[in-house]
Amino acid sequence: MIDLEAVLSLRAVATQGSVVAAATSLGYTPSAVSQQVKRLERETGITLLERAGRGVILTEAGTRLVVASTPILADLERLRADLQLTAGADDRVVGEIRLAAFSTVVRGLVIPVLSELAVRHPDLSLPLRESEPWETIAIVASGQRDLGIVHRWGGVALAMPDHLVATPLFTDVADVIVHRDHPLADRESLRPEELAGEHWVATFEATICRQWLRRLFDGVPNAPRIVHESMEFQNHLELARAGRAVALVPRLGRGDLGADLVAIPTVAPASTRDVLAVHRRSQEDSPALRTALDAFVEHARTM
Repeated sequence: MIDLEAVLSLRAVATQGSVVAAATSLGYTPSAVSQQVKRLERETGITLLERAGRGVILTEAGTRLVVASTPILADLERLRADLQLTAGADDRVVGEIRLAAFSTVVRGLVIPVLSELAVRHPDLSLPLRESEPWETIAIVASGQRDLGIVHRWGGVALAMPDHLVATPLFTDVADVIVHRDHPLADRESLRPEELAGEHWVATFEATICRQWLRRLFDGVPNAPRIVHESMEFQNHLELARAGRAVALVPRLGRGDLGADLVAIPTVAPASTRDVLAVHRRSQEDSPALRTALDAFVEHARTM
């Protein structure tokens, strides 16, 4: 009998690219993931992983197992949805929906929704993991999470596998944040060329927010001049408050800027991002998934 939990670990290695990354995404230790894959190799009598430099890659057999398991796991999800329908015949919503979401939407949307659902559906569990949009897409697509909240900036691509369903929630706006004494603080809007000489604080290079900041300055030579990097937007605000940088910070989850800071929208282009919920198509009939998704859609309408 093939251990499906071990198959999920193998799929995570394939999706994440390493045992360590797979363990992080699953909430296990690297040793636990390695042991599960070894157990799977003993059960099948086939080598599923092989070393490549300092990392590992799936063998041809490992890849075939991951691909072949996809419809089986999808069938199991549909079966789980049917069981949830039966268990919820008395209008109770039961089960677990594993969430993944980016940091600002956790503060601005997810936490209020979790609080509401805890009251309305106490038998519904929604464990949360914070992750960047590209990672969220990957772990929802591979079955490591059930529902993801992602954002998509302007023309920055966000590839969506065919077996995922995306539900639009709302559009967020990001503003340029400057100190009130900054020469541009009295402007109603700002064009990228007007900001070419500024020192910026930004998120790390691999993030979608950083990619949008670079896209914002397409055609503007030598911009943006990024001198500080931080994954926390609160740190961006504090650097702007100290007069050490300007920042592009989304309104979602931003909070009050206080008297020292001014927020100015960009034009040509505007800095907006679409916020989406994503889930696997095989979960369409899950009452637990539908309840959670409907709660996010409902709350998003009020924003």
